[in-house]
Amino acid sequence: MFAVVLLCIACFAYWCWCRQRAKTAEPPSLPGAWPLVGHLPLFFGDGCKLWNQMNNATDQCSDVGGAAKINFGPITIYVITDPDDCNTIATTCMEKDPIYEFIKPWIGESLIASKYEVWKNDYKLLTPAFSQIILNTYLDVFNSQSMKLVKDLEKYAGNGPFDLFTYLQHNALNTLCLTALGEGFTDSNLASDYLHAVKSTFDTLVERVIKIWWHNPYTFAWSKLKKEQDGTKVKPFVDILLELSVEKGAFNDEQIRAQVDLMLGAGQESTPNAVLFTMVLLGSHPDVQERVFSEIQEVLGEDRDVEKMDLSRLQYLEAVVKESLRLFPIAPLIGRKLERDVKLKNFTLSAGKHCALLLCGLHKNSIWGPDRCEFKPERWLEPSKVPAHLVYAPFGLGRRQCIGKTFAMMSMKTTLAHVVRSYRIKADHTKMRLKYVATLKPDNEGRYISIEKRTR
Repeated sequence: MFAVVLLCIACFAYWCWCRQRAKTAEPPSLPGAWPLVGHLPLFFGDGCKLWNQMNNATDQCSDVGGAAKINFGPITIYVITDPDDCNTIATTCMEKDPIYEFIKPWIGESLIASKYEVWKNDYKLLTPAFSQIILNTYLDVFNSQSMKLVKDLEKYAGNGPFDLFTYLQHNALNTLCLTALGEGFTDSNLASDYLHAVKSTFDTLVERVIKIWWHNPYTFAWSKLKKEQDGTKVKPFVDILLELSVEKGAFNDEQIRAQVDLMLGAGQESTPNAVLFTMVLLGSHPDVQERVFSEIQEVLGEDRDVEKMDLSRLQYLEAVVKESLRLFPIAPLIGRKLERDVKLKNFTLSAGKHCALLLCGLHKNSIWGPDRCEFKPERWLEPSKVPAHLVYAPFGLGRRQCIGKTFAMMSMKTTLAHVVRSYRIKADHTKMRLKYVATLKPDNEGRYISIEKRTR
């Protein structure tokens, strides 16, 4: 009997040793954890503090081998910055992190958050809608909306900093509606209400992620946050379309089903934020801006619309946009679900835990060279200056990338061509305070920018 007890103790000790040995293969925890609550207090605060802590985590993660652990109480989140490890997870773990469930009441089973099997089917169905032939037909809309934006901004020329983001967002929403639905927002108040609803949804999402006691849907149902979410949100855009379909016959069911996911896939804030960041950088680097202006003049002249052949000729403008997206990725992280243990180069991630791929870390990886934190559009004009490694992912990583990336690039280049041709931009990116609220954006929106009318 005594021997059996000793054998059980030995087996238990061996089991504990094996578990401890396995744990040593896990990434190390980042410094600064508190007892019991872990790193949670470090991330409490507004979106600006959240972005600062995300940057700190990126730097610390890179220092310890490109993978580390953050603990929010009992919740473990792996943060990954190593390019090879990010690619391993992005190509083998296809399900989105459970945290994306928090936004499903708004976006449903769209491409952003759907299960992999649903995503795979929908992506296949929607891909033809983003073919280059189809996208080229949108150039008239891109041009007309860009010229409308130029006209709307006239009153701010020479009058100091102003809220540019509001104009960019309304302009992008109308562009999406005109291209995806064939109808724009004629009611500006309805458009404002919808955009406010989007902002509120993102704010709620981030607050719920940080306050882990609201992760459970049953506790969240009793929260003040849930009541605010239900009380302030406007009807989803699909509901508006359905009402228009019934009351005015504006859209049929097939159009609604096919196109709403398309618009959601493109996103409501990504393009305006990307244009805003690019304009801030252009305003901060007059030499780059004048080179862009010269290229636009050479390709387009003074007032000709952008045509499909022009987009490939605006090479320096494209380099500027790419560099802007590298320094300011609109979606700086993506979350993946670990359905099984994942072996990385130096560590092993345990199944059932959360995993965040820090794309902002990829974009400033040391492989970019000593000038990786500087704005250098010229690097994109020389293939030898751009790493061949997988360290650039402004539209996501792996198979589940943004379906609208070509749409976005065409729209951004057209908008910037018209704006830079009409206005000289002034800004200082060093004074820009950033915040993370589901997307990366400047705090105080677009008030870092002022414009002056160019004389012809």
